[in-house]
Amino acid sequence: MDEHTKDPHTPPGAGHETTDVNIWAVGKFGIALIVITALSIGLLIGVFRFFQSREPEPVAVDPVKSFPSPQLEQSEPTDLKQFHETEDKVLNTYAWIDPQKGLVRIPVNQAIDLLAKRGLPTRQQTAQAQTVSMPTESGLGQPAHAEEPKK
Repeated sequence: MDEHTKDPHTPPGAGHETTDVNIWAVGKFGIALIVITALSIGLLIGVFRFFQSREPEPVAVDPVKSFPSPQLEQSEPTDLKQFHETEDKVLNTYAWIDPQKGLVRIPVNQAIDLLAKRGLPTRQQTAQAQTVSMPTESGLGQPAHAEEPKK
């Protein structure tokens, strides 16, 4: 029998690696990689310090003076409290809006009571004849309240 016919599942020339990995080549590559990485980090730190030394000192800027509105809130709770106080003052106190015209602002609760007593103003209804068209099978049809044609 031929040695290829002994085991039909074994491909010809199959076996294992007879040589080992070159440890010195792998070690030299690892050392070179570490040295290059360290040099790169050192160069980056040097370039960063160079650019940092050329940058002028930062100047403190007051955002309220330099930016137009709308601006970010400096203190949200304080601003919200102040907003609610102003809102309550407008809604719950009397004040002149226009003294020459006699316009006065009154509290909301009192305005609701006055509106309930007096009612809302209404418009006068005019007695104009309105024409309504009735749809038919062939189209929109003739207006229902059409005036008679003049002779």
